[in-house]
This record gives sequence, structure tokens and C-alpha cells, in this order.
Amino acid sequence: MRKRVAVIGGGIAGLAAAVRLRELLPAATDLIVYEQGGALGGKLRTGELGGLPIERGAESFLTAGPAGGDSAAVALAKRLDLGSSLVHPAAVPAALSIGGHLLPIPAGTLVGVPADLGKLGGVARPDDGRDHDAGRPLLAAGEDVAVGALVRERYGEQVLDRLVDPLLGGVYAGRADGLSLEVTIPQLAEAARVEHTLQGAVRAAQAKRNRTPGPIFTAVGGGMTRLVAAAAAASGARISLGLPVRDLSRTAHGWRLLLGATPFPQTDDVDAVVLAVPSRPASRLLAGVSAAAAEAVGVLDYASVALVGLALPPGTPLPELSGFLVPPSEGTLVKAATFVTRKWPHLGDDAGPVIVRASLGRAGEQERLQFDDQVLLERARRELGELIGDELPPPAASWVQRWGGGLPQYAPGHRARVAFARAQLPRGLALAGAAFDGVGIPACIASGERAAEDVSKSLEG
Repeated sequence: MRKRVAVIGGGIAGLAAAVRLRELLPAATDLIVYEQGGALGGKLRTGELGGLPIERGAESFLTAGPAGGDSAAVALAKRLDLGSSLVHPAAVPAALSIGGHLLPIPAGTLVGVPADLGKLGGVARPDDGRDHDAGRPLLAAGEDVAVGALVRERYGEQVLDRLVDPLLGGVYAGRADGLSLEVTIPQLAEAARVEHTLQGAVRAAQAKRNRTPGPIFTAVGGGMTRLVAAAAAASGARISLGLPVRDLSRTAHGWRLLLGATPFPQTDDVDAVVLAVPSRPASRLLAGVSAAAAEAVGVLDYASVALVGLALPPGTPLPELSGFLVPPSEGTLVKAATFVTRKWPHLGDDAGPVIVRASLGRAGEQERLQFDDQVLLERARRELGELIGDELPPPAASWVQRWGGGLPQYAPGHRARVAFARAQLPRGLALAGAAFDGVGIPACIASGERAAEDVSKSLEG
């Protein structure tokens, strides 16, 4: 009998799962992707600004994987015949905005954690003597801590605030005091279970990291929505938009999905399910399958952010940077800015608009985003001018993209909680996505592919 597999969630993790399922399963297998929103792609969304394709979500992904070679995102793009469309940023430095000055980000850090406290320049002063050898590893086997706790203990408050917090915040929109070392900087967590000092652990992690020559970051020319569309097409799946999955239950031979609005319910019976949705909807759908798993995944919190895109007049002067990050202690709503048309030279030339994208809001700051779009636009333009030291002209075009509850905040112990949840699930049901395996496009793609492989094994025989 022909098998049927449902993927719940049409973000890049769900789509990567669908592509991998198509590769692994017989050609006659029915694949269905259920996405309750009106479009595929999740946080991958390309918009238009000043006549250019500008990302309203993630703008790039890592080129290399943790063990070297192509990252999962580059590998998928190549399998989807997008290899010739991959582009890389210009070799332009980024900065930190501290006390009204744009200071170079010190070299030799690991997500902001320094390997050499003597090379911080004017960015921060470490507390001398804290990073001593106490005769034992920094972390016990299996131990996980908040990044902030470890850095503060070993380097002091200023290094944490001015260097580690802004770099972590640029990725997670969170504070280092609430983020798991094991999830956010796994290579450092591994080294810290062997090394006796934080400087030693950073150096060991950097030495072990397989550095693939070439650019660190990659994007898809024409926009990330090309990757989304190509994955959807390659999966050959039936795509169902705007039809939420409200319940998931076991049947004698597989799974039953309850779909649609309460007054007019629909059902779909399938042989296996990949669940690729955020933590709270995942917890709700798992409640009838495993209360323990539902509780374990439901504790994950999220940060809300907003992105502001500004198309400034051609020739608008900007610092010779790709952008900058802002420490939380500066008090601004803007936490990061990208000078898009300088960072990505394929987007335009000096005769075209100057595109700036700003990221607003951190974890716990939702109330600071509760203004209408025009207020946020003006606030962003004013703060950007103050941070670079020169007022920006009114934009010719602009937009605001809000991502309410968009970025997971991985508390210490997250990885163990997810492993526990997965161990409670029956065969034929797999979890995928940022809620479980980390942010970043390669992490989401790899998570979806692993889930597809687990599901395909459950269908064998």
C-alpha cells in the first residue's frame, strides 16, 4: 500500500525534511506539507526595497559545516541546482557601537568570547586574575551553564556586556545570562569540559574547528525565497496553506491529524509525521501523544524582534563598515544594523539606493516594540544617526517586519530536555526545527533532514 507522510510546518526545516523524504522514500509516497500560515518559508522571507530584493528575515547562512565541507544549507542549495546562484559578502569589517564610538570587533573571538584578553583594544577591560587554573575543568561532564555566568566569572562584567552580549544578541536577540553554552557555542562547551581556563577553552575550540577556506557566510542571489520555492518544488509534496493542524493522535496503523477550524473539522490519516513547528504548538500537538514530551518542549521561551529596512538616497555617506552591533548597556532599541548594499555588492552600485537594515528589540523588551510602524521607523532612523554620528536623510522607501516570538531563547539544559522529549515519542513521529536543534539556516535544514531519516526508517518493511 502506498505510504503517506505529513510534515507539519512549512519553514525551512519542514521543507528540508520533505526534500529528504522524497529522496529516501519510494517515488509513489504521498507527502503533504501543512503550513497554517499563508506562505512557506517561516523566517525566510525576501521583500523588495528600493527596487532590490532585501531579506525580511535571515539574510545569510554559514558556508561550512561544523566538521568542514559544505554546511547543510550550501549542500541543499547545490542539490536544488542553486549552486551557481550562491553569493558572498564583501570583505568589509563590522564594529561595536560603544559610548558614541564605532570600535572594531576584536579578532580571535568565538562568538564574542576572547581567546586572548590582551587583544581587546579599547572595547573592554577584563577583570585581571579571574581566569585562573583551579586544577579542574571549567565544566563537569554533561554540565551546561549560561554563557553569561561563565564569561562573567572568568572575564568580568565589561567583557560580557560589550563583546559577548552584543554578538550573541545579534543572533538570538537574547542576553547571555539566559542562553545555554551547550546550544549557542557547543564547541566551547565541549572544550570547557577539558580545559581549566576560559582562554584555554576558547583556543582549544578554535584549534579543533575545521576551517574551510573561503567566505564564512553565503546567501542566495535573488533572495532566500528562491531556496524556499526550490525546496518545495523538489519535494513534490502537496502543499496545504492556511489549514492549521489542531490535534495529533495515534491510530492502529499511523497517525490522525485534525485540521481546520473547530466548526468544520477535517481529518487526514498518515503513516508518519515530521513535526516542524515552534515549541508551543509542538507542545500542544504532543500533549495527546506524550505528556512528558509535551512538557519538556513547551518550556522554551522566545524573543520578539522587529526589522526596519530603509532605502536611503544614492550616495548617502555611511561608515566604511558592513554594519555594527550595539551592547544592551547602550540603552538603544536598535541592537544591530547592516549596511546591506555595502555588505552585499551583488545588490547594486553607487548609482542605486543605499539600503540599511536595523534590528530592534531583545528578549524581555517586547513592550518597547509596541508602537505603530511609523514610530518604529522614525525611532530607528534617529538612533542609527546617533550611533554612526551623522543624521540619516529621510528614506525614499521603507518597511517594518515584525517577528513576534520569533527567536528561541535556549536556557541551560535545553539539549537534555529535547533528548528526553524525543526519547518519549513513538516511531513514526519526529521533531525538527529551531525549537529543538538551534537557530541558523544550516541547523534547521540539518534538523529537518535528520527527522526525515528517522521517519523513513520507521516506514521500512
